[in-house]
Amino acid sequence: MSVVSFGSLALVSGAVAEPVEETLTIDGEEMITVAPAPTEPPGHPFDEVKSGWLYREAETRQVESDSFENPGMLNVQRGEEIWNTVEGEAGKSCASCHDDAAETMKGVGANYPKWNEKEQKPFNVELQINACRTERMEAEPYKFDVQDQKDLTAYIKHQSLGEPVKIDLAEGEMMDWWEKGKDRYYLRTGQLNLACASCHEANSGQYIRADHLSQGQTNGFPTYRLKQGNLVSIQNRFRGCIRDTRAEYPAAFSDELMALEVYTAWRGSGLSVETPAVRQ
Repeated sequence: MSVVSFGSLALVSGAVAEPVEETLTIDGEEMITVAPAPTEPPGHPFDEVKSGWLYREAETRQVESDSFENPGMLNVQRGEEIWNTVEGEAGKSCASCHDDAAETMKGVGANYPKWNEKEQKPFNVELQINACRTERMEAEPYKFDVQDQKDLTAYIKHQSLGEPVKIDLAEGEMMDWWEKGKDRYYLRTGQLNLACASCHEANSGQYIRADHLSQGQTNGFPTYRLKQGNLVSIQNRFRGCIRDTRAEYPAAFSDELMALEVYTAWRGSGLSVETPAVRQ
């Protein structure tokens, strides 16, 4: 066994730990943690896509499987409060237009990012929330990663718990953005000369520091990270990974990161939404 070090990163070659073969059940509902890789467009690197839950330690898996233990559920509860709170000059809340999220938002989070015809680009849940706030509620848009944005996003996506991820690449110019996202996924950056694929494809299943590298699926975001004691958004995670390559990271919701979000969502097609997932 040898250790390959890249500055602050250290891959332990030969230290392989296969993902567990267990069933994730949340609130009595069995999650899809292994699914056939999407075949359209062709070229997916794996035969099967696997949830990051399968790569975690037993204690972490247990925390996610029990909603009473999952600390991210406190954020979901806070998100419900925000959903029902009137803000802005229009005197509206999210519920004013969308009523009971358990009914109107069921399945919605599983289909994002979606094509936004007005803006001519893909929107994730966070961008759609801001559009609703400015256009419908006449309220200020959220700044990136403020707590209310993360909590409300988690609440909306939690309504799709168990639903398989499926984005529509036939909408608008989504395929062009998929191509851009794919290019970004394999682009090596920074002083460490690493790409997303360097960890989550070429070294999936190996250890980095003391952590087990998964396929890097995004079906659990916003995710509760135990070491940070808070929810982490997908774009925050993208920027953190790019930072760890010792490269300058792009602005949140930039075209570069939105394309990457489209591509990574597609890579995990068929896996259940697990929001809020729990990771180390």
